[in-house]
Amino acid sequence: MALSWLLANMVFNVANAQTREKTILSFGDSLMAGYGIPYAEAFPAQLEKKLQAEGYSVRVINAGVSGDTTSGGLTRLAWVLDQQKPDFVILELGANDMLRAIDPKVTRDNLQKMLEILQQRKIPVLLAGMKAAPNLGGSFTKNYPKMYEDLSRKFHTGYYPFFMEGVTFHSDLILEDGLHPNPSGIAVIVEGILPQVKKMLDAQK
Repeated sequence: MALSWLLANMVFNVANAQTREKTILSFGDSLMAGYGIPYAEAFPAQLEKKLQAEGYSVRVINAGVSGDTTSGGLTRLAWVLDQQKPDFVILELGANDMLRAIDPKVTRDNLQKMLEILQQRKIPVLLAGMKAAPNLGGSFTKNYPKMYEDLSRKFHTGYYPFFMEGVTFHSDLILEDGLHPNPSGIAVIVEGILPQVKKMLDAQK
């Protein structure tokens, strides 16, 4: 009887550990926060709904701040991690650095420091890249996405090259400001990044 109870308890504990709800921290700027659209239609909410529909027990936390740069993100990252204690992080920052033409060396340094913090805490990361506007010049435009690729390789993170893939330049997927995705645009982003998110989750099973 005692042995049967012990085996049953072990099976229960293993199953419980496997089904425990995981938390994904969506850490970024207005693209992550859901600028100009209902909270329930923002990237974290749509991603959570999609993952749950596919059988994943997850909660996706919206830690996006409109207007945030990589400097702002670096300032608040440790505090947010302490408050939310996530199992995983999707890191999406750099769009506002690019729009303000901040020196890419500053952006790279900030991203690296954030990845160092996450690495020290042993939190798996999916790094979402950003592209630069053509009017910023050939060198800036060429090197901006490479910065994310290099950092992802250095820190062995998951990597999604361009957060706005399939949405930029599609007027039906963008708000009237010409910059931010509407709910349909967010749905396209979620579909694009979903395989990388699932890969990150599955790697920790």
